[in-house]
Amino acid sequence: MFPLPDPMRLALDAARQAGQAGEVPVGAVVMRQGEVIATGANAPRRLHDPTAHAEIQAIRAAAARLGRDRLEDCDLWVTLEPCAMCAGAIAHARIARLYYAASDPKGGAVEHGPRFFAQPTCHHRPDIYSGMGEGEAAGLLRDFFTARR
Repeated sequence: MFPLPDPMRLALDAARQAGQAGEVPVGAVVMRQGEVIATGANAPRRLHDPTAHAEIQAIRAAAARLGRDRLEDCDLWVTLEPCAMCAGAIAHARIARLYYAASDPKGGAVEHGPRFFAQPTCHHRPDIYSGMGEGEAAGLLRDFFTARR
C-alpha cells in the first residue's frame, strides 16, 4: 500500500479534529503549486452556519489569503465527496483539480445524486480524482455516526 499524499493526510487530520469537536468529520485542504494555502473542517454546528462545510471553509480561506475569488491554479483535497452546494462553490471558484477520499451515495453530488459537474449548466469542471484515503475517511465517518447512535 502506498502512503497517502500529504494534502490528503492534512485533510484527514482536519476531519479528525472536526469529529472530536462534535462535527461530522470532514476536512479539506486547498493547495497551490505544492503549498498549503488553506485548510477547512466541518463547522456548521459550531458556527451556527449550514454552509460551513469543510470545502466552503477551505475555499473561503484560500480566496481571502490569495485576495481573489478565482482559484484556477489551486487543487482541493477533501475527505468526502462534495455535496451539491460545495460542488457549486468548487465550480464558481474555478478549482483546477478535485481530489476526494470517500464516496457519499446519500449526499454526494459528484458521482452520485445530481452529478453536478456533468450538468450542461455547469460552466467549470475540475479534473476529478477519487478514492485516495477512502478507507480511512469512511472509517472516521462510520465511527462518528456509530458513537452517536
